[in-house]
Amino acid sequence: MARHLITSALPYINGIKHLGNMVGSMLPADAYARYMRRRGHDVLYICATDEHGTPAELAAKEQGLPVDEFCAQAHDAQKAVYDGFALAFDYFGRSSSPENVEITQHFARRLNENGFIEERAIRQVYSPADGRFLPDRYVEGTCPHCGYDKARGDQCENCTRVLDPTDLLNPRSAISGSTDLEVRETKHLFLLQSKLQHEVEEWVSRHENDWPQLAASIARKWLNEGLHDRAITRDLDWGVPVPADTWPELAAEGKVFYVWFDAPIEYIGATKEWSDQDPENRDWKSWWYDVDTDVRYTEFMAKDNVPFHTVMFPATELGVREPWKKVDYVKAFNWLTYYGGKFSTSQKRGVFTDQALEILPADYWRYFLIANAPESDDSSFTWEHFTATVNKDLADTLGNFVNRVLSFSRKRFGDEVPAGGEPGEAEHRLGEEIARLLAEYEEHMETLQFRKAAASLRALWSAGNSYLEEKAPWLEIKTDKDGAALTLRTAMNLIHLYAVVSEPLIPTTARTMREAFALRDDVAAWVAPDEARSLAAVPAGTPFTVPPVLFAKLTDEDLQAYKERFGGEGA
Repeated sequence: MARHLITSALPYINGIKHLGNMVGSMLPADAYARYMRRRGHDVLYICATDEHGTPAELAAKEQGLPVDEFCAQAHDAQKAVYDGFALAFDYFGRSSSPENVEITQHFARRLNENGFIEERAIRQVYSPADGRFLPDRYVEGTCPHCGYDKARGDQCENCTRVLDPTDLLNPRSAISGSTDLEVRETKHLFLLQSKLQHEVEEWVSRHENDWPQLAASIARKWLNEGLHDRAITRDLDWGVPVPADTWPELAAEGKVFYVWFDAPIEYIGATKEWSDQDPENRDWKSWWYDVDTDVRYTEFMAKDNVPFHTVMFPATELGVREPWKKVDYVKAFNWLTYYGGKFSTSQKRGVFTDQALEILPADYWRYFLIANAPESDDSSFTWEHFTATVNKDLADTLGNFVNRVLSFSRKRFGDEVPAGGEPGEAEHRLGEEIARLLAEYEEHMETLQFRKAAASLRALWSAGNSYLEEKAPWLEIKTDKDGAALTLRTAMNLIHLYAVVSEPLIPTTARTMREAFALRDDVAAWVAPDEARSLAAVPAGTPFTVPPVLFAKLTDEDLQAYKERFGGEGA
């Protein structure tokens, strides 16, 4: 089977992420990785905390901690939340790792040797009150494009336009708030992207027809506007140091690489971290170096990260003049909004992932977010929509089916799967429908159409309910006990099938459903449509138990409590 390298955009270290971050990168990447593993592929899913740059320094300052100590604590806190969401990373690293420092410095040296890095004197914002040059995120002000008054010096959070600090109107220091700012001369390294424009265009042209329109259009827009040479160093205390053997003067001044230079390289760095834990059995270069035809590389990210992954990082890789693996498929997402407004880490607006897990288990959130993933356009989170989805799809369609089948069978036939007669017309029709829907579900997962995949999975669950209503074993048992037993045995096989194929979206619930049956050698990773047609994986006589309620229905009181805590229309 093929080898699949999967990465999701690195979450910033400064604070727990909100639901928009989760659905825009890590969660769909996890669902895809789980699915591909179950289909027998060799999968490596890599992610890491993005720990360099001003967000880390500012957050550490706010908490009164040394930045390295803050990052270590924040990494562990984020990882705990991702574990709570059952994100099955093969490795979750840190961009501050020695491996990333080593590889980033290697890239910089090679780019310099190949004539793609240039040292330039530039004029940069300096704050006398702080006694230092201010990197882009240390400068805040009003965006000249949309008028947003909390724009940062690297990017406007409101309109997503990339900025330089000197573009801002009414700028102020993010450290002290001082508006007494000067522009002074300092030296920095520039990546000469303009010299790589043609190569990047050729590379994008070979891939963009395969990418979603969102990713392709953003990459093409940047290329049409022309690639500009970009500063890749900053005046910070925390980051990958400029190597002294190549740039001694800048190293002596304490320059570090810009976070957007080293962050994408951390995908490679984290893979080396993973490999270094077991070097006898893991080879990080087999995933990243000279493997274009062997490994399929898929990236997951929200639309604001697309330019860096489809243009800037490929330019870096091309300029190194070494055979590093480049992305094959970019799965980009629009925004998940909160009642039509933007989720915001900096403004603490919306539901954050740790808060979500305080309220309900992960599978409630995993299913809702995948079923409403902002793929073709932005989608809105509302508590009304969330509670309606949980109640209809999870509690009624799936949870109620499992509970009433197992409870009724135990009540009338005991704690083993009943035998009953041979499958009849209804069972054959059901098998054909299940095979069709499962093939549809597989197609959507293969093509990374997550909303459609969730709809197909929901249709699989609904098919079981339709069959149960048609056969009505609670009536059938009064006149045809063997017929009722057959109906329940068939329904129990559906439960086992649901357990196997639902795992990419709701892994904890899937495990609970599967463990309800005491099957020996139950090791099937997947069920192919042709196999599913027979509905015979759980034979008569198999012991079973009735699990606790899989999904609790949410009440009007729950809805009101959520809105009072987090806000929302009518709260």
